[in-house]
Amino acid sequence: MDIHFIDWGLIEYEEGWRRQTHLLDERVQAKLAATDGMQSFPDLAVFCEHPPVYTLGKSGVMENLLVNNNQLKERGATFFRTDRGGDITFHGPGQLVVYPIFDLEHSHLGLKEYIHRLEEVVIRFLDTYGVKAGRLEKATGVWLEPDSPYRARKICAIGVKCSRFITMHGLALNINTDLSFFHAINPCGFTDKGVTSLSNECGRPIEFEACKHRLFSVMKEVFTE
Repeated sequence: MDIHFIDWGLIEYEEGWRRQTHLLDERVQAKLAATDGMQSFPDLAVFCEHPPVYTLGKSGVMENLLVNNNQLKERGATFFRTDRGGDITFHGPGQLVVYPIFDLEHSHLGLKEYIHRLEEVVIRFLDTYGVKAGRLEKATGVWLEPDSPYRARKICAIGVKCSRFITMHGLALNINTDLSFFHAINPCGFTDKGVTSLSNECGRPIEFEACKHRLFSVMKEVFTE
C-alpha cells in the first residue's frame, strides 16, 4: 500500500472537513463513473492540528457537552456537528490529528479491520516512547491501562466515515494537548474514564514535528503487512 504524506499544519476544523470531503467525493465519483483514472488517486495520510474545537459525531449525545455557548467562547473554543462515527471529542493545539483518505478496496480491508489497524499504528507508535497502550473492549480508540477500571485513560480517539470503501476522518492523538479542555465534555460519551497525553505520561514536552514522521513511518509499516 503506497501512502502519501500530507501536512496541512494548523487548520480550522471546518476547513479541514471541507478538504477531506472534496478528496473523498472525487474518488467516489471516479468509482461511480468506473473510469480508468480512479487508480490515479493515491492513498493519503493527512496530518494536521486544529484550534480548540469540540466535535460531535453522528451517534453522539448533545448532553455530553457540559458547557454552554458562552462558556465555549470563554475557553476560546468552538463546536461542530460532524459526519464521522462516535460521540463527542476535543481537538486542539498539541494534538496530532491524522485523516487517512484510503481506498480500502485496494488493500482488501473491511471497516472493522481498518479501525483495528489504526489502533495498532498508535499502539506501536507509543511503544517507541516506552508507553504501553492497548484496546478497551467495546470502546474504539487507544487506551492506557485498559484492564484497570479506575486507571484506564484514553490517549487517542478514533472516528471514521467510509463511502464506497473510501475513508475520511481518522484519529486524534494527544501529544502535548491541554487536557483541561476535556473537563467540558464526557469524552467519547464516557463518564468514568480518564484522558491523557504522551507528554503527560512521559513527564516532559514532546517534539511535535518528529511525532508526525514517526507515526507516518509506523502507519506505512502496519498497512503494508
